[in-house]
Amino acid sequence: SNVEGSLTSYSQCFQLHALLLPWDRFSAWLHCICVVGFDLELGQAVEVRKTSICYLSFPDSNSGCLGDTQFCFRFRQGSNRKSSLGCFLETTDRDAPPCLKREQGHYYGYVYFRQVRDKSLKRGYFQKSLVLISKLPYVTFFHSLLKIMAPEYFEKQEPCLEAACNDIDRWPTPHPGRILTLPIMGVVIKVRIPTCYDKPGTSQLVQSAQSDSQVSIVLPTIHEVDLFRCFYPVFFHIQMLWELVLLGEALVVMAPSPAESSDTVLALVSCISPLRYCSDFRPYFTIHDSEFKEYTTRTQAPPSVILGVTNPFFAKTLQHWPHIIRIGDMKQAGEMAKQMKVKKLKNLKTLDSKPGVYTAYKPYLNKDEEIIKQLQKGVQQKRPSAAQNAILRRYFLELTQSFIIPLERYVASLMPLQKSISPWKSPPQLRPFIQQDFMKTLEKAGPQLTSRLKGDWIGLYRNFLKSPNFDGWFRNRRREMTQKLEALHLEALCEEVSKKGGREGGRECKEQLPVRPGTVAKLRAHIEAVILALPEDLQGILHKPSTP
Repeated sequence: SNVEGSLTSYSQCFQLHALLLPWDRFSAWLHCICVVGFDLELGQAVEVRKTSICYLSFPDSNSGCLGDTQFCFRFRQGSNRKSSLGCFLETTDRDAPPCLKREQGHYYGYVYFRQVRDKSLKRGYFQKSLVLISKLPYVTFFHSLLKIMAPEYFEKQEPCLEAACNDIDRWPTPHPGRILTLPIMGVVIKVRIPTCYDKPGTSQLVQSAQSDSQVSIVLPTIHEVDLFRCFYPVFFHIQMLWELVLLGEALVVMAPSPAESSDTVLALVSCISPLRYCSDFRPYFTIHDSEFKEYTTRTQAPPSVILGVTNPFFAKTLQHWPHIIRIGDMKQAGEMAKQMKVKKLKNLKTLDSKPGVYTAYKPYLNKDEEIIKQLQKGVQQKRPSAAQNAILRRYFLELTQSFIIPLERYVASLMPLQKSISPWKSPPQLRPFIQQDFMKTLEKAGPQLTSRLKGDWIGLYRNFLKSPNFDGWFRNRRREMTQKLEALHLEALCEEVSKKGGREGGRECKEQLPVRPGTVAKLRAHIEAVILALPEDLQGILHKPSTP
């Protein structure tokens, strides 16, 4: 049971905290929890709720995952049903960084799969998955949550799940910037949700104070995967992979297990952070997926999507794709030196093809030998994986920032001057983005100011401007700047009304404009004063009395 009706008023959004009904707090974190068991006659079967996610919740039979395995998948939302918590969730989502905003058209499935020998069962194995379905891309957090919930569930069954759901329904909402203490099944997790105002590349670590005697787990990140571990099998090609992801190229990751497949896809998507990857991506994709035909057809060019697969069948089905990453078992050390050359696509014919990157792509930028040497040295000196991961994350961040700063600078120049904002005219419009004008700025204010890398930066930008990543980034920047213009216009109007005692009304903050504190209250007070100065019959029409 959720809050009925859609609440559109800005003030009502804030009042919603007090209106939360049972399971609304649960719904702010999770859409549902599924238990998927294996039925000999039916194959995978959802025991608690029947949906199409059952095939995505089990590894392919060839993966041979014995013991406990964790991975994630992503799938399209079936219908356009909107949550009645929509307005409230928008306010909590507003301060999130682009990569951590709630998914609009997709859900994530976080899986804890257990397969152990059991002679008492016909099949000879116990096989079951506990799956958390959510719109939130908090992969590290939900995997940590499953490590607590799943073993308890496999031992104690359904009453244990009910207790966990009741715990989650008492949690505070996932609000960016706040340090949250989340009790679950006798354990307390402490996390901080990042905000868009955090400095990129810094994580405000949650310290466990001595007074936190109840806190069992402190998570330093809610979403970051170990980049170094994920890219280790294709180590020499990290810069080329960054270009392919940046340009929204069709990529497929062929891995031995769903865990390695999903981690590698998530690492690829996050390597262009703080830029949001705007195309589709599927950390674990199977032949039963509803988009299987759409994504494997040979009648048109492969779509802008990153797929993670484990079924050997895909080696044939996706042979026509332009870029294929094949990774072996991540646990195997010493593989690094064997994959220096990019492999030709025609060599990817057999199922036992060696790990590596199969593509005909020629990178725009010259290879950065420094980062390769730095990380190789770390391997030789047995540098901790966390330190290697931090070095690689910083490298990708600086590369993306060098690329995006010239775009940010040019787009900022499209903003009208503040003196052109008049309370008696409509807000001025942003100037259009003209590709030629932007390209001219690169000569003096291009990435060469912040990056040591040489190469065809112009060609890389020209290709990027055609990509879904540019489209998504520019739409977002244009929306933010339009809101800023409307906020400045509203403030100018408020000042004018304040000076003249006012004949002008205000505009309602339909889009939660980033106005200065007090502006809306001041404007409302002026409107109230204007209404009270009118004849009583008009007041009755315009003014809603505060008492019934």
